[in-house]
Amino acid sequence: MAALTLRQKLAILSDAAKYDASCASSGSVKRDSRGGRGMGSTDGGMGICHAYAPDGRCISLLKILLTNFCVYDCAYCVNRVSSNTPRARFTADEVVDLTLGFYRRNYIEGLFLSSGIIRNPDYTMEEIVRVARALRETHDFRGYIHLKVIPEASPALVSEAGLYADRVSINIELPRDDSLESLAPEKDAPGIRRAMGAVRLAEDAAREPARKARPPRFAPAGQSTQMIVGADGASDGEILRRSETLYGAYRLRRVYYSAFSPIPEAAARLPLKPPPLVREHRLYQADWLMRIYGFGRAEILDEDANLDLTVDPKLAWALRRREDFPVDVNTADREMLLRVPGLGVRGADRILAARRLKRLELADLKRISRSLETLKPFVVAADWSPGGLTDSVGLRAQLEPFQPDLFA
Repeated sequence: MAALTLRQKLAILSDAAKYDASCASSGSVKRDSRGGRGMGSTDGGMGICHAYAPDGRCISLLKILLTNFCVYDCAYCVNRVSSNTPRARFTADEVVDLTLGFYRRNYIEGLFLSSGIIRNPDYTMEEIVRVARALRETHDFRGYIHLKVIPEASPALVSEAGLYADRVSINIELPRDDSLESLAPEKDAPGIRRAMGAVRLAEDAAREPARKARPPRFAPAGQSTQMIVGADGASDGEILRRSETLYGAYRLRRVYYSAFSPIPEAAARLPLKPPPLVREHRLYQADWLMRIYGFGRAEILDEDANLDLTVDPKLAWALRRREDFPVDVNTADREMLLRVPGLGVRGADRILAARRLKRLELADLKRISRSLETLKPFVVAADWSPGGLTDSVGLRAQLEPFQPDLFA
């Protein structure tokens, strides 16, 4: 068999990486070592600043696997050892050259690097770290680097990865431990959590005030994880409970939800069809409510329940809690404004700023919110009261056509 060209490898290994959703670049910090403009510095020579686009896209990262060869046989993974998928493998030097070459052409702003397991977890993690070390130390690359951590690798390698990466991610894979044991027998749920805990401890150590010398920076953009949705029978309530635990115990920056996608020659115990993509979308909205809007998971839904696919989770909550509405936009505190359907963080803050100058009317709310029709049944303004609209029997049906595309 003829050796693959670099272009062929790139085609295979970039396609193989698309299944990993835990790719984010928000939260990075500037780098200013040795006082000059290093490779990848995009902030006036002081470092980089990456963020999510409004539609959730991860901006300008080279997202690839080091290899899609894998000794594991995870039933839900197209790259499992028993799969007949085309295989390829980069050398560490090839990944370094690709990253630098794409950056110089202004194609990318950073690197997301994951890998199948080759030989053993330590060997794989060593190769991943080798790439990051070469970029940082040899080429003074200051662009964003996100490394996928192999949880079974030695703690020393995990710690080294965090010294070179802006963000690390360790995938929890499935919401239920028994599902992971059944579908990914080589993986160990307690071991994954131990690795997450080790990353959190290293993050904490890097943030502690130094007595004599400042500790080295460690993954300043934190850690993230991914859960596959719909590969097992876990309810949305179970999924969000696991996310709530991960946020609290390991201070994760993000949990990513990836709808299960049926793969060729799938095991009989896997679903034949993917879950509806709107389910993934609703989970992200519910996650947003927990992280940004101050909702507890139990407020959103019961553990054995699934999210309403017809309306967003905040509206579903408000329809169940009509006794809390309408809210007076001229007197309500920020916490309550954030719970009003049709108001996002920016809208709530704009209301708080505007009402210092005047009593807000419905026309003011129209300028502030893009979802006025959703907003109207739940608020009181200087010239507006919903009357019986808040308690209307048909309110849900009236509001369904006005559901926004973004989190409100």
